[in-house]
Amino acid sequence: MARVQGCILEDYLGEQPVGTSMIVQTYHHKHPFLATMRVPMSISGTDIPYVAMYSMLLAVRHHNQQQEQKINSIACPGLGTGIGRFPYSEAARLMALAYDHFLYPPKYLNCIVAAERQLQIWEGGNLGFA
Repeated sequence: MARVQGCILEDYLGEQPVGTSMIVQTYHHKHPFLATMRVPMSISGTDIPYVAMYSMLLAVRHHNQQQEQKINSIACPGLGTGIGRFPYSEAARLMALAYDHFLYPPKYLNCIVAAERQLQIWEGGNLGFA
């Protein structure tokens, strides 16, 4: 915990913004890296599970591009479903959508592409979730 807090103090001046992720080594052989919430609180009705999942995937991508010790698999709980009180099915939908957006990034950007992606986050993508 002290290493995580130290990184937040150093890299984010004591307050890590929602939508950012960092990878801090735990030095535990079974769980070499772990995730945590910015502030433990209810996040129901937000898009935070999407933002957290996408940010985590980008952080792993960046880590693997820069570090010798690669992250080859990720075990991820339902982001926001504990203390965050986010509904399980909606968290799963948002996390799957973030993974889909990570695997298939846009080939170009404009306001229409950005609006379509945001609409998928707000109203649901066609990923087979109810």
